[in-house]
Amino acid sequence: MSKESARGFLKRMKSDELFASQIAEADFEERRKLAKDAGFDFTKDEIDEVASDELSSDELKSVSGGRMSRVKLDVGPIS
Repeated sequence: MSKESARGFLKRMKSDELFASQIAEADFEERRKLAKDAGFDFTKDEIDEVASDELSSDELKSVSGGRMSRVKLDVGPIS
């Protein structure tokens, strides 16, 4: 698990509309599997920390309750 993986996940969520849509439409377990199958391995704490470091203040405002706009970021531990 790593912050670098969490950074890569956020970058892909921003740049890959299909991937972001799949994550948004999935339930918790499906989100974990999609992220892991895409090669990402991070904890909830790591994604939360990276999101707070890397997102703009406007994006941070939209990350409410584990959501980024319409996209859920809460994938929990991948392993």
